[in-house]
Amino acid sequence: MNKEPVSRELFDEVMVPNYAPGNIIPVRGEGSRVWDQEGREFLDLQGGIAVTSLGHAHPGLLGALQEQSEKVWHLSNVMTNEPALRLAKTLRDHTFAERVFFANSGAEANEAAFKLARRYAWDHFGPDKHEIISFKNAFHGRTLFTVSVGGQQKYLEGFEPAPGGIHHADFNDLDSVKALISKEKTCAVVIEPIQGESGVVPADPEFLKGLRQLCDDNDALLIFDEVQTGVGRTGHLYAYEMYGVIPDILTSAKGLGGGFPVAAMLTTAKVGASLAVGTHGSTYGGNALACAVAQKVIDTVSQPEILKGVNERSEKLRQGMMAIGERYGIFSEVRGAGLLLGCVLTEQWKGRAKDFLAAGLEEGVMVLVAGADVVRLAPSLIIPETDIDEALERFETAVKKLAQ
Repeated sequence: MNKEPVSRELFDEVMVPNYAPGNIIPVRGEGSRVWDQEGREFLDLQGGIAVTSLGHAHPGLLGALQEQSEKVWHLSNVMTNEPALRLAKTLRDHTFAERVFFANSGAEANEAAFKLARRYAWDHFGPDKHEIISFKNAFHGRTLFTVSVGGQQKYLEGFEPAPGGIHHADFNDLDSVKALISKEKTCAVVIEPIQGESGVVPADPEFLKGLRQLCDDNDALLIFDEVQTGVGRTGHLYAYEMYGVIPDILTSAKGLGGGFPVAAMLTTAKVGASLAVGTHGSTYGGNALACAVAQKVIDTVSQPEILKGVNERSEKLRQGMMAIGERYGIFSEVRGAGLLLGCVLTEQWKGRAKDFLAAGLEEGVMVLVAGADVVRLAPSLIIPETDIDEALERFETAVKKLAQ
């Protein structure tokens, strides 16, 4: 069947203008390389924003999708299905969790987490204990509830009134949380172990340990938003392991499906019991195709040699970017963990992160931004080291042209 050729201009004719995509339209990917309509090759350090955890066209994921596609695609939650049950058991076996709820996106997993926190407090302490503490510059999704819990006012502008009972403390400042938390009112504290969208800012270990204690002291639940940090991204299956702090609820998406939309909320049996029959749901949550693919992702990423490789690749990429930064005076530090890295622009280059994204594309390397002052990297967890070397070369060529 002949298909009409499409161009970037068609986007402006048919799509709501909430995105501003570049002119390049990738049409094929393999491993950590993608090709556009003109056949130009790019090395992918974006990973679909920490999503394509095993790269493009991974044979294991293709096999899992093909095998399940010949069985059952969708049933809804009127009944359960084998892939969803297997995946839930796998997540339970690999984490602190005892119960799992499946959704389609990080925002939906967070929505479920916030609803569960309020419902749990309502069940055990009454309706007054409903307040949620989040952090300034946090990002938890784009539904009205999740964007309200997130700490970035720009995403709420024009959508008020926002849901109430939400407070924002200062990230990595335990005293600011102490000033807001109370046994009578607070039902949960929610945090990203590494703030992604606001600049790849890691939480201090002692800060997270302090949050755990504060939540315990105030009968509040601790929620970790691991939508971006989960599924091997930090060199651990989930980042809470890296910190040695166990949350009551954890949300996972992005890399969980390796590019297929799927999300999960993980929790304990005691807390999960508050989502009784009829309290929450999702038509596509636990979709058989999605869960079959996610199963292969978890089975692959959880292997010790894969997680070890993430840390080895991280060091190579971190050192390479810092060396470029020092040669051209562009980066003050490279922060983050595993293969979620933020290259922080120096004073001279502040506000120009998008210039580096655009310059990289010109040289055939795809990078991300995290705000105006940080170049973000989130490639495949199994990106070949030779591809890292070549990507660094291409990025340095881009930097050299910008610095002229």
